[in-house]
Amino acid sequence: MKLVDYFFRALEVILVFLLAGMTLMVFANVVLRYGFGSGIDISEELSRFFFVWLIFLGAIVAMRHNMHMGFDLVVTTASEPVRRVLLTVANGLVLAVCLMVLWGTLSQFHVNATNIAPVTRMSMAWVFGVLIPMSALIGLMAGLRMIGYATGRLTGVPTSGRGIPE
Repeated sequence: MKLVDYFFRALEVILVFLLAGMTLMVFANVVLRYGFGSGIDISEELSRFFFVWLIFLGAIVAMRHNMHMGFDLVVTTASEPVRRVLLTVANGLVLAVCLMVLWGTLSQFHVNATNIAPVTRMSMAWVFGVLIPMSALIGLMAGLRMIGYATGRLTGVPTSGRGIPE
């Protein structure tokens, strides 16, 4: 396995822990609230934060495995040179959006850093800061794919590497 494979495997393990933690907190809170008339104050806030991280870290893993939804009718019916151009442009657009998200996140970071969550007393920069690695890593993958399609090193229609029926 390459280093990048270990990185994505670690990211998948983090996703498992986030989902398990979120599920346990919500379940425990529901049982306590309806069964015993009390609850865990921190669980509502932390489960929401876990969900935000789960979504954005999951988007990174989904990008790596080509699992994002896409409309590929035009790409699959196009000739190879046209397909390469379309995929180059598509990945260029993804890169542009990621750069805008990264720029917006960095410009708003100081605002979120001063906002404090009411129960956990955590800086909201910990919650919204996940947009930095998400936009940087998805942008990096899109940029590398864009270069690959533009130079001809990548060909064909991207498929999911997870054995999911296309």
